[in-house]
Amino acid sequence: MRAIVITEPGGPEVLAWREVPDPRPGRGEVVIDVTASAVNRADVLQRQGNYPPPPGASEIPGLECAGVISEIGENVEGFSVGDRVCALLAGGGYAERVAVPWQQVMPAPEGISLAEAAGLPEVACTVWSNVFMAARLRKGETLLVHGGASGIGTLAIQLAKAFGSHVLVTAGTAEKVRRCLDLGADEGVNYREEDFAERFRGRADVILDIIGAKYLEGNLAALTTGGRLVVIGLQGGASATLNLGVLLTKRASIFAAGLRGRPVDEKGAICRGVVDNIWPLVGAGAIRPVVHAEVPMRDAAEGHRLMEQGEHIGKILLIR
Repeated sequence: MRAIVITEPGGPEVLAWREVPDPRPGRGEVVIDVTASAVNRADVLQRQGNYPPPPGASEIPGLECAGVISEIGENVEGFSVGDRVCALLAGGGYAERVAVPWQQVMPAPEGISLAEAAGLPEVACTVWSNVFMAARLRKGETLLVHGGASGIGTLAIQLAKAFGSHVLVTAGTAEKVRRCLDLGADEGVNYREEDFAERFRGRADVILDIIGAKYLEGNLAALTTGGRLVVIGLQGGASATLNLGVLLTKRASIFAAGLRGRPVDEKGAICRGVVDNIWPLVGAGAIRPVVHAEVPMRDAAEGHRLMEQGEHIGKILLIR
């Protein structure tokens, strides 16, 4: 098969479309003939040499895909050859075929194309596991989403609104804020022009944060009493001073978690939650994947350039 390989750490130009060995399904795995994958910021970090795959994972980038099952290994439950599926991956999505544990495979949701489905697993599993499983966002509460125009942000806005929450967002341009409001967000801040902590002080029950250290003080200010801060990215650094007095006074909590390195069974539980709780909303049209661009997979470098330019809204898909 052919796949994108990282020839050396560096810029988008180090991504090359080359022949590599075909994957074979191991015990508990299926092989998917890939229709599409999607670009995630973790792929960019891996290409730069800053985010190696977990032990045993494919060196080929790509944390999600959609396609058709072509082979099944032993001890696989609930799937058959020919099934249209999407999958959460630890790597390997930028390829014509990928092997993945069956627990991380989900039936493709109804109501959207198979290519569009490729842009859902990573964001849906991230939002469901962090905002709903860990932070326990409830109907009537307020969610603050940083990076509201990102793939994760656009899904988080729609899902929180579908579950009856109030949604606040930050984004980097007036146009991105407008698009977030179009998706259902109630208020938005252009963080280049306004301090989100001042606008949203004491109003957020849950904060979904991709920035990290740079936003820690502001996030604590924005939390309400009993609020929950969920950190899923470190674009603004990893180290900051934490005022435990503020955390104690607000009876607040901080949760930080990645998704890629979790055990298979844990990822499987998240995927089942996504299928049960999010896929029906997709099928009903209440949630739609937001696609910024479709790029041929062999031109994955262009997809990475679009990601790094920072002007995209929603997902960048890689189409075979």
